[in-house]
Amino acid sequence: MKKVKITVMRVARYDDLIARYERPLIHACDMKEGQVFVSVDGGCPKGFCESAWGVMEPFAKALAEGGGYFYDDWMKDPYSAMISCNDGFRPVSFLLEAED
Repeated sequence: MKKVKITVMRVARYDDLIARYERPLIHACDMKEGQVFVSVDGGCPKGFCESAWGVMEPFAKALAEGGGYFYDDWMKDPYSAMISCNDGFRPVSFLLEAED
């Protein structure tokens, strides 16, 4: 299996939605742009957000197994994927890339 490099590309924050709808959190997302994680054998990297992993796991596993070409070649590099977590208040975009 290939390793999959996971890079935090963008971290957004919607303060207006947070103020209006979210209950105060003790610990929210702490991802930083440029942060890199590595998935080995299609597994969740140590210390990685479980919620974000739930969204990207199928893509990471497919890339680890040599797959790619998601959604009719939506990525310029067919052995990569741009995946966002499902936090509507603090969405994070991750670039997944299969490594040789």
